[in-house]
Amino acid sequence: MATKVVMAQLSPTMEEGKLIEWRLSEGDTVAQGDIVAEIETDKANMEVEALGGGVLRRILVQPGQTVPVGALIGVIAGPDEPIDDLIASAAPASAEPSEAEPAQADPADVEPTPSEPSTEPVRGAESGRTRASPVARRIASESGIDLSTVRGSGPGGRIIKADIEAAITRPAAEPAAEPGTPTAEPGTPTAEPGSTAVTAARARPTPGLVDRVEEASPMRKAIARRLVQSIGPVPHFFLTTEIDMGRALELRADLNARASEGKIGVNDLLLKATAEALTRHPGVNASWEGEGIRYHGSVDIGIAVALDAGLITPVLRDAGHKGLRRISDEARDLIERARGRELVPEEYQGATFSVSNLGMFDIDQFTAIINPPEAGILAIGQTVEKPVVVAGEVVVRKRMRVTMSCDHRVIDGASGAAFLGTFKAMLENPLEMIL
Repeated sequence: MATKVVMAQLSPTMEEGKLIEWRLSEGDTVAQGDIVAEIETDKANMEVEALGGGVLRRILVQPGQTVPVGALIGVIAGPDEPIDDLIASAAPASAEPSEAEPAQADPADVEPTPSEPSTEPVRGAESGRTRASPVARRIASESGIDLSTVRGSGPGGRIIKADIEAAITRPAAEPAAEPGTPTAEPGTPTAEPGSTAVTAARARPTPGLVDRVEEASPMRKAIARRLVQSIGPVPHFFLTTEIDMGRALELRADLNARASEGKIGVNDLLLKATAEALTRHPGVNASWEGEGIRYHGSVDIGIAVALDAGLITPVLRDAGHKGLRRISDEARDLIERARGRELVPEEYQGATFSVSNLGMFDIDQFTAIINPPEAGILAIGQTVEKPVVVAGEVVVRKRMRVTMSCDHRVIDGASGAAFLGTFKAMLENPLEMIL
């Protein structure tokens, strides 16, 4: 009996998915449970398993194409089993690629898929195409390694993670100028800023830059939908406070001086302080639900992580019952796997409160949009040295500004201020967090 391969809904918010790679070719034998394809959802890259056995008779959607949930992307059937009627009766896939995507996109040109490399032999590889595992592609891209210069040691000559790591350790050649980078022609006179020559140069189009429209990634589309659902219906208000981070940074330095590995980060202290404050103020660890308020029995903190394609919030579960060291270890693992697009849905869904830290990007202060159904999110700015008045004297202290976005249906000004007060006290007297 023929088996449909469809674009499955692999997360509650998923409406469409992009086909990253077929693991098999037409004519290959398939067993139930085999991985036949890899797709990009709105949050992660996921593998598609065959629900039945037979032969991969037809591939209907090519790598790089985006189709809606439920669309037929392939058919598995017996070698001689009729499948034309099944294909004709299926809903149209609407799989036409955008202008930026060729109809027969090579998987090597598709966005890197950071998941563990396959150990199965590569079948159906096209002549001249560089074959590499998703993790190898990601590391190569981040490190500026040209895959065509790397010899693969994986099955069928596939480039794997170890091959890229070995290439990184080899002496690198002189980097070439990026395409489109303007260079001065021989004899071209230089000019002072503001001169006629400089003004004329600025008026000319920069070589290599053109107007273009690219299809948004599934993640970016999901973000767009969620933000519209939040900033309109959810009545936001904002509270800002400034925190003296001197003692917290001293504690971090002392703890790390004693640790042989797994250093504590500033973000770990922020997560621990958030967990403590939420535990003491359960009215903030809540959500608006219908005509009532749900008070959550577990403190599950979403950690905002920036990706090239958008934003994801892996969830630190039950943070209210975990110590600083365990929070640090678990947060590090979640963030690393989030950046590698390796999280499963239950690891990035169901937070009760979120923390977004842009301090490492030289941002002093910002406001964050609440991620429904959560009722609050903290926006963390950078820690800077600044003059402040202490006991009537001007001294230099390390200060950090924090803004809390609140859902006014759940959190009032006084309850939000009380939560921020506890959060601030935890960081200004950090021994309370570890004793």
